[in-house]
Amino acid sequence: MTISKNVNGTETTLKIEGRIDSKTAPEFDSRVRECFDDSEKMVIDLEGVNYISSAGLRVLLAAHKAMAHKNGLRIVNVCKEVKAIFDVTNFSGVLNIE
Repeated sequence: MTISKNVNGTETTLKIEGRIDSKTAPEFDSRVRECFDDSEKMVIDLEGVNYISSAGLRVLLAAHKAMAHKNGLRIVNVCKEVKAIFDVTNFSGVLNIE
């Protein structure tokens, strides 16, 4: 998994490539948490992700909760495989997925 970060004012975008699973979720979590203090808006771009495990879902849920009192979290460029996981787990109803 690779993560690239782009900051534009108070909006931070993390672009993820690869699988988000139990091996990579700790790094994903660490990189997401680094952005909480300095970001009013957060975008997580999953264009390069074709699988996310429950460990990755936990990271997204924590990010959603942490950013809820600010301008929020947006998840963008979700492939059909990951969208199906979001649908089955009802994350589609919780997260702001574009």
